[in-house]
Amino acid sequence: MFVITNRIDVTENVEAFEKAFSDSMRTTLKGVPGLHRATLMRPEAEGLPYVSTMEFDAKEDFLAWLKSDSFRASHSDDQAPGMQAPSAVEQHTLIETFNA
Repeated sequence: MFVITNRIDVTENVEAFEKAFSDSMRTTLKGVPGLHRATLMRPEAEGLPYVSTMEFDAKEDFLAWLKSDSFRASHSDDQAPGMQAPSAVEQHTLIETFNA
């Protein structure tokens, strides 16, 4: 599994950001090949970033998504709340999962 995390520093209009981001995920990610799950997580402490994750079968699925209509649609509104916020994208390969 190939996991993408995006840490997004949203400090104002957080409700509007959450709605816009969640709505975008629901409308642009359905049916993306190799995508298992996408999440948006709210920070529990002030000063921490929101974290978004995407879990793909493989890195190649992620790279294909970057070239897709789905990616373009999800990033097309540069005026959407939070789109101007600083962010840091990280890529990871999942080594192990433990389910209790």
